[in-house]
Amino acid sequence: MRILLFLMGTIFFFLLVGHALAIYDPLSVSNNKMGIHILFPSELHTAARIINNGERGSWGYVTVPIQSTDRNRKKWQDFLNQCSVERVIPLIRIATVPSGSNWEEPNSLDLVDFANFLNDLNWPVQNRYIIIFNEVNRPDEYGGLANPEEYADILNNAIDIFKSRSSDFFILPAGLDNAARTGNDAVHWKTFLTRMHRTQPDIFNKIDGWTSHAYPNPDFSVRPDLSGSNKIDSFRYDLAFLKRFTGKKLPVFITETGWSNRYLSDSQISYYYQYAFSKVWSDPNIVTVTPFLLNAQDGPFKQFSFLNQSQEPKVFAYNLSALAQAGQPILPAVNLPPELIDQPAVIYEPVAVTPPDPYTDIKTFYNNVKSLFGIID
Repeated sequence: MRILLFLMGTIFFFLLVGHALAIYDPLSVSNNKMGIHILFPSELHTAARIINNGERGSWGYVTVPIQSTDRNRKKWQDFLNQCSVERVIPLIRIATVPSGSNWEEPNSLDLVDFANFLNDLNWPVQNRYIIIFNEVNRPDEYGGLANPEEYADILNNAIDIFKSRSSDFFILPAGLDNAARTGNDAVHWKTFLTRMHRTQPDIFNKIDGWTSHAYPNPDFSVRPDLSGSNKIDSFRYDLAFLKRFTGKKLPVFITETGWSNRYLSDSQISYYYQYAFSKVWSDPNIVTVTPFLLNAQDGPFKQFSFLNQSQEPKVFAYNLSALAQAGQPILPAVNLPPELIDQPAVIYEPVAVTPPDPYTDIKTFYNNVKSLFGIID
């Protein structure tokens, strides 16, 4: 009997812990590094054409923000369904809402609402990538005053809250503005990370990856062969500095980068991107690069747009598209087809049945184990 109980306990143990570490290393599978940053879920199809090169590649990435006032279940489930159809991996960046010239300061209630909402959706791949806010070392991105201590607490809470809902959530910190200097309520990136670590000493062991905004500064226009903490290889400086705080190997997600067309032609930008992907972003630690931005026809973001005024890809978009490969991410264990999601429930007429014996499954399992090992009571 003791042998039987031991075997049953062992089996139940593995059943219970088998899903404890649900996220997987995205660099352990075939990966399509190509990506693009979009502003709206409705842009997904156009983005997929570029990052997957039509259908020659698959499972490129999109970074997309979701504001705290935009938790519309149908809208976002439709988006994730389309990601599955288009074979695109979403990186969802949670955001607050604009307030004057700043984004509102986040709070833990937002985290709970976001976690509940996003956990209720069906995702296209096993890893549910979540980015916790944006460039939080800038005052305009954090309620008017950058606060490393408070953000460390917010990030720590976010990790605990999201992962308590599902171990499939893959939590990434906010990408920082590495060109910002301390002053005028901004905080230099090294100072920001140091103060975060003082507040939450284990925070860089708890995150699942690293987010980089690897812009070619100054003026978003310097050559791609130049190196520096505010250049396109800034992620290397980030990782080197983080070694002071953690020995964990962090896969890198470059969720913003790009050259401005204020000083460069589209042909020059095309060459710069090709050089970057072949010489710099070929780094084996990089999971994806999602340049900013797919589409902007006016305002300050127009200088980065991958689409022209006719809504057609620019020359550098075509050249980047040619680099797309076939990715093979791990899919969810249970992934309902889109046509079955959000369908009305089917109501059947009640039928009288005899209640089953609640111990039938346990008895069957017990008898099967006895038979398997030749155990006699």
